[in-house]
Amino acid sequence: MTSENPAKKLKMDIDAPLIGTHSGHFHADEALAVSMLRLLPTYTGSPLVRTRDPETLKNCHTVVDVGAVYDDAAKRYDHHQREFTTTFPGHNTKLSSAGLVYMHFGKDIIATVTGLSPGADLDLLYEKIYTDFIEAFDANDNGVNVIAPQDLQKAGLEKKFEDRGFSIASVVNRYNYSPDKAADLGKSEEEKQAEEDKRFAKASSFVGEQFLYELTDRANYWLPARKLVKEAFDARLQYDPQGRILVLNEGMPWADHLYNLEKETPIPDGVAPQVLYVLFPESTPEGKWRIRAVSKENSGFENRKDLPDPWKGMRDEQLDALTGIPGGVFVHAAGFIGGHKNYDGALAMAKKALEF
Repeated sequence: MTSENPAKKLKMDIDAPLIGTHSGHFHADEALAVSMLRLLPTYTGSPLVRTRDPETLKNCHTVVDVGAVYDDAAKRYDHHQREFTTTFPGHNTKLSSAGLVYMHFGKDIIATVTGLSPGADLDLLYEKIYTDFIEAFDANDNGVNVIAPQDLQKAGLEKKFEDRGFSIASVVNRYNYSPDKAADLGKSEEEKQAEEDKRFAKASSFVGEQFLYELTDRANYWLPARKLVKEAFDARLQYDPQGRILVLNEGMPWADHLYNLEKETPIPDGVAPQVLYVLFPESTPEGKWRIRAVSKENSGFENRKDLPDPWKGMRDEQLDALTGIPGGVFVHAAGFIGGHKNYDGALAMAKKALEF
């Protein structure tokens, strides 16, 4: 239980609903659940009590990740009960407290943060944010691996390096531990709890900031890019008769939209089913341009077609000598991206790369 009397907090913040979650070791899901709630006008400034005491939790307006009850009408969002099997629509991962809060409040949160009105764009963003961000919190808290270890073993695959510390969940976990263990030895239980609550507040603020970055990035850049990528996709045959080159007049998040367009659009005879290279300016169309090899969908750093091996790792005059196209800037050693001083040169590089 926190050192501050929750009843006193209710009196002090009578207009702000009290949020409750459990004390003790915390995880990313409840840290995110609390931060998402506080984005809504109803919960702005809401106090938080961290406790496992049922009587204290009864005084809370909304409870997440504790209490063994899932009841939206009662504003109870726990997922630890044995019979709990709820998933987000269209997904198979069992929800955590983060997923529960997002499922019930997500559209209101998106509307509040972005100003979007109810409709197709908001619905698309609601699904996108769950798929790309929230679902990983649910999986992490429920012990679901991206790929089951036994499946990796059957395929004869093993991890090339350890990445357990390279995630939002691992960052949140670090907040559980006091930076000065020796100084805690003489503190009372109330003081220790108060320190733990402060660390939870920092963790919740951290994941909330990441959520806001994800949401605003998708709303401000990813969502508007759909129309521009569609226009470029429809115009791709003017650069290559098989449609393997896509030209964008500005940088934008294009990959998701391209993959979807390729799936949704009927492909005429003689046209390639997939785009291989995407061109876009570094800043303005009059300046330098980039040529990007399109990654295989859901395949990390593996590309549909690398830039040519002889070009990899080359720059400036050395690159020009290999391509026969003056003005080359570089090709990355991994072959996924290159640059030229102008648009015409970048397009010429893309066309020549198709020949390899």
